[in-house]
Amino acid sequence: MHVAVDTVGRDVGRILQAVSLLLAASVAVVTVNGEFFAIPAFVVSAAVMGGIGTGLARLCRGARPPKKPDAMVTAATAWAVVGVLGALPFVLVAWTMRLQLLPGLTPPLNATTRVFLHPLNAVFETISGFTGTGLTMATTEGDLPRALHWWRSLTEWVGGVGVIVLTVAILRRGDGSSGSYTLYESEARSEKIHPSIITTVQEIWRLFVGLTLGAIALLLLAGMPPWDAINHGMTGIATGGFAVRAGSIGAYNSPAIEYATVPIMIAGSIAFPVHYLLFTGDLRNVYADLQTRWVVAWFAVGAAVLSALLFYTGQYDSLAASFRIGLFQFVSATSNTGFGTTTIGRGTERVWQTGPTLFACLGMLTGAAAGSTVSGIKLIRVITLIKGTAWQIRDVFRPASAIRSLRIGDRKLSEHQAQREYAEATLVFVLWLAFLAIGVAVLLAALSPQHPLEYVLFDVMSAQSNVGLDAGITSPGMPALAKGMLIINMWVGRLEIIPIAVLISAVLRHGDFYR
Repeated sequence: MHVAVDTVGRDVGRILQAVSLLLAASVAVVTVNGEFFAIPAFVVSAAVMGGIGTGLARLCRGARPPKKPDAMVTAATAWAVVGVLGALPFVLVAWTMRLQLLPGLTPPLNATTRVFLHPLNAVFETISGFTGTGLTMATTEGDLPRALHWWRSLTEWVGGVGVIVLTVAILRRGDGSSGSYTLYESEARSEKIHPSIITTVQEIWRLFVGLTLGAIALLLLAGMPPWDAINHGMTGIATGGFAVRAGSIGAYNSPAIEYATVPIMIAGSIAFPVHYLLFTGDLRNVYADLQTRWVVAWFAVGAAVLSALLFYTGQYDSLAASFRIGLFQFVSATSNTGFGTTTIGRGTERVWQTGPTLFACLGMLTGAAAGSTVSGIKLIRVITLIKGTAWQIRDVFRPASAIRSLRIGDRKLSEHQAQREYAEATLVFVLWLAFLAIGVAVLLAALSPQHPLEYVLFDVMSAQSNVGLDAGITSPGMPALAKGMLIINMWVGRLEIIPIAVLISAVLRHGDFYR
């Protein structure tokens, strides 16, 4: 497996150029909100990221179009680099407030923003944003400047669709080559709405913007203030979960807002081609879509089970309260959104009992539809594993001369195709569990032994499934080793592991560690 370093360098550079435009555009939002002290931080961040991106793109401009290994290494590298450089606004805004660089314009540094003086906390926040996770180092999110509210929400909004999809839309206009599709696939996507990948990406963005505006409008109708509705509409439809208040959606103590948020999270869990069918009025094919049926059924059954567990373990006094909490939290966990309406745990202190906690973990493990804004394993992998395992068992009893095939939804796979997809799903699942086990082991070693095992598992699974719910463990006070491990878990989970494995293999080969 040969990886063309110049191809990777050029494409990573283009991705950095695209993201730098978001930083530059954010200056307008910062200005409208009157936080003039934050403008230099965003200008410098845009210049640094854009400068590095332009330098890489020009240095490697003669590189060949990406092949699959190149694209996978590009995806793994770009998501890491964007996460690191995207942390600059957090660090620079915090230091601007700390040093009072613009006297008379700069508010005093508060305890919540202070944590971003440390670059590791800022990188954690940005990786959490771009991967659509939503775990945060901000202890009281309402105390952050609106400039950082916006950047957190924007990272999740863009990350929901993907930085490579953004780049193909902005910087590859008119490029209908297979290279664009190869990069598109490397971000754990394969769906095409139109024959051309460029028009597919443009259609995805049109759908995504429309869904975002719809989400904002729904939250406004439910009574959420405008600034909050804009940010939560963006992070909700992107299944990201960053909030602008410390208690997330629970801070409003409003059943109307909670029930309005549920369909937003569900919409983010459905594949873009299905949304396209809905917008074009093709309802029959929407129902025929296997993933959509499973998503709706799993949300309904899972919410009912979690509600029952919460009620029968005595977590809440009434069945109505248990249903309200159970429905919201199961949809939030399984859609990988991570909005919260209740406290699951306080680090070393149990709030939820073991049963509801582990069932919520099951929801995080399965995830929702591939081709949506959801990260993690994806429900289609789970379906492939279940159907593929049953197919393998039945195959033992078939004669050797039998013609074997596997049907998944409306797709009829030949024996070769079935074996390949089953092997890929198995590989992803095994590697996913391996990284999960590593994460749990590292956190158990780094944290106080008073933390319940199920809460450690919950936070690691939340990071690797890109969910964002926490049991009170994830905080600025965590050891640096634990923060670093969760950053890796979030990065691995967003890219479905295989690009990370290809990157590691390429690095080892390039360093002649093995041949």
